[in-house]
Formats: sequence, structure tokens, C-alpha cells
Amino acid sequence: MKKLAEGARTPVVAHPGEDLGYDIFALEGARLSAHETVKVRTGVAVEARNPQTGAALGLLVRDRSSMAARGVTTTGGVIDAGYRGEILVLMTNLGDGVVEIAAGEKIAQMIPVPVLTGLVQEVETLEDSARAEKGFGSSGRS
Repeated sequence: MKKLAEGARTPVVAHPGEDLGYDIFALEGARLSAHETVKVRTGVAVEARNPQTGAALGLLVRDRSSMAARGVTTTGGVIDAGYRGEILVLMTNLGDGVVEIAAGEKIAQMIPVPVLTGLVQEVETLEDSARAEKGFGSSGRS
């Protein structure tokens, strides 16, 4: 990771090998009015790699339970492996009141994921499956 601004904090994992994601911090304070979405700066850029293989990793930015309990969720949280710009967190206040976020506060978590995308190949037929074309509730409601 690279700090891009004074006051930026390094992402942390409280329990390596047990926790799924890295906590990330707000660089500056933010005020979210009811139902408002804002970009919250972190002041960091990252290059995620698998520690064992060195393979590039993408990152999913997800809610922290403490923020979700305050009615704040993250959206648009996909960081491609090749992105080298500042991590910005889109945060939405789902509540009816104002929510204040303090500079230095843990706001979200980044979850590393392997990059499995490749070129798309067009074919005339697809392999059969048990589900076939069934969707939207086809497995039952109970």
C-alpha cells in the first residue's frame, strides 16, 4: 500500500489468518445527510497480491458491522487488481438522520479475492445442468 496524503492510515487486519478483510479508515471527516451517498477518501492506494503465489488480487469493499448498525452501507465496492488510484469508499446513509464520520474512523473493510476473469468464448450450446433455465424462486420458498 502507498499513503497518498498526510494523515492516511495503513489498512489493518486485527486477526491475521482469521479475519476476512482489512479495515480501512476515513482520511477526513464526512457528514452524511439522510439518504445521501458520499465518496469518503482513505488517502491510500493498494496493490493486492497473494502472499503465497504473488498472483494479483482484486478487492471487495464491504460494510463494517459497526457502520451498518448506524444505518450506513457501502456501495460500488469492487477494486480491480490493476487499479492504482486512491481507494474511495461510496457510503450511503440509509437512515432519516444525519451521520457523522470522524477522520481516522474505521469505515469499511477490503476483502481480497482471486481474479478469475478471462476472455469470453461464444458457443452454440451450453452443457446441460439440473437447474437448466429455472430461476427466480425455482428452488422453492421454504
